[in-house]
Amino acid sequence: MQKADLPFLSATALGTLLHQREVSPVEVTEAYLERIEAVDGALHSYITVCRDSALQAARTAEQAIRGGQYLGPLHGVPFAVKDQFWTAGILTTCGSKLLADFVPAEDATVVARLKQAGAILLGKLNMSEFATGNSFHHPYGMPHNPWDLTRHPGTSSSGSGAATAACLCATSLGEDTGGSIRNPAHNCGLVGLRPTWGLVSRYGMAGASWSMDIGGPITRTVEDCALTLQAIAGYDARDPYTTDHPVPDYRAGLDGQIKGLRLGIVQEAVNADFIHPQVKVAITQAITDLEDLGATLTEVSIPLLASAAAITRAILAVESASLHHDWLRTRLHEYDHNVQLDFLTGSLLPAQLYYKAQQLRALLRRQVLDLFRQVDVLALPSSSEPAFLLPQAAGLTSKDDARQRMAGRRSLTGVFNLANLPALSVPCGFVTLDGKDLPVGLQLAGRPFADGVLLQVAHAYEQHTPWHTRRPPI
Repeated sequence: MQKADLPFLSATALGTLLHQREVSPVEVTEAYLERIEAVDGALHSYITVCRDSALQAARTAEQAIRGGQYLGPLHGVPFAVKDQFWTAGILTTCGSKLLADFVPAEDATVVARLKQAGAILLGKLNMSEFATGNSFHHPYGMPHNPWDLTRHPGTSSSGSGAATAACLCATSLGEDTGGSIRNPAHNCGLVGLRPTWGLVSRYGMAGASWSMDIGGPITRTVEDCALTLQAIAGYDARDPYTTDHPVPDYRAGLDGQIKGLRLGIVQEAVNADFIHPQVKVAITQAITDLEDLGATLTEVSIPLLASAAAITRAILAVESASLHHDWLRTRLHEYDHNVQLDFLTGSLLPAQLYYKAQQLRALLRRQVLDLFRQVDVLALPSSSEPAFLLPQAAGLTSKDDARQRMAGRRSLTGVFNLANLPALSVPCGFVTLDGKDLPVGLQLAGRPFADGVLLQVAHAYEQHTPWHTRRPPI
């Protein structure tokens, strides 16, 4: 295999070659760094590339593997993380010029755990400012979608989606508050898992909404997603919101068997009039494929689903603004224009509205949890449309524009962050717009800590379909 071909392998395949010493961690890391240099000028997926430290870590991994100190399937595999996660001695900006000089003294727990698994940090990935998902101006470059450079890779883990799809890292981490892992996965043809809230430590992860934030994998295959989750999951004494729930062997559960699985088809989502016709066709076919694999289908209803985006926005606006209270008073104009609007709105919302949103959240969570008495997994679109065109102007254009930001596609993901449940997006086809093929995703959601079940279903589907084998034209 030529060195230039290495970045196009899955993390799992790379791990196998590294373990068998058919390639070296140095060779793999160099291949990724060369591809980043050649391609990322068009994507702006990275904010910081850690060339020197990555090569040093690769040399250390090479010596360890040669010496028989193999750490596991991610040993020597290059990864990158959203610039929301602390990295010791490395710039961590959260996509904002307000943190242009912030260099943490320690790693976030998830970064530390990936390093302990032997993975090699390539760099920090671009994102919407402070994970709001609504930035217009990106101080470190506007991220572009590798399937179509005129379109967005997805918010707010934009760089994680773009870099992973363009094979500029073997696996990556994003963060999901209202869909910021699942949306880039959908837009870029990737697997993205929002884990059960409390399964993955948030220590060293800059927050947007304390009650909904969670970090998780964005990868090119389901097996890569399972390996990455395995490395980062589990209790952390430094994060009081993590649980001591046992972490299973996620990879071992990928047996391709879903016969008898009860799949709930969420009618308010699948039949919504805002779903793009080609997306609806792809989702319908994906559901048929799962039935062919042995799943039994049941139509289910989440009556409050249509309100999930509005509930999410109300809670997120208040909780994110509270984190920036001091800077909003002293450094307001250093924020992106759209982020200013979001944070000022959150600062002005009355307590009774936040309280009402939390009441509605509890009702919605109960509606979702009740469904798991009759089904094992829920299925619905990850988004209503393929990747949208890059914005051309900041701000809101009308009341209708503002209304649309609290409805539609955002409700499809918002329902599960409100319920604090695991949800995964897996590629399920392509739609053709303006002569270009754009990927779309099927969303699967499950009971608390049923992350492994979602991976099992997604893997069975992935192995039955060709979508994960396609590569963007960049």
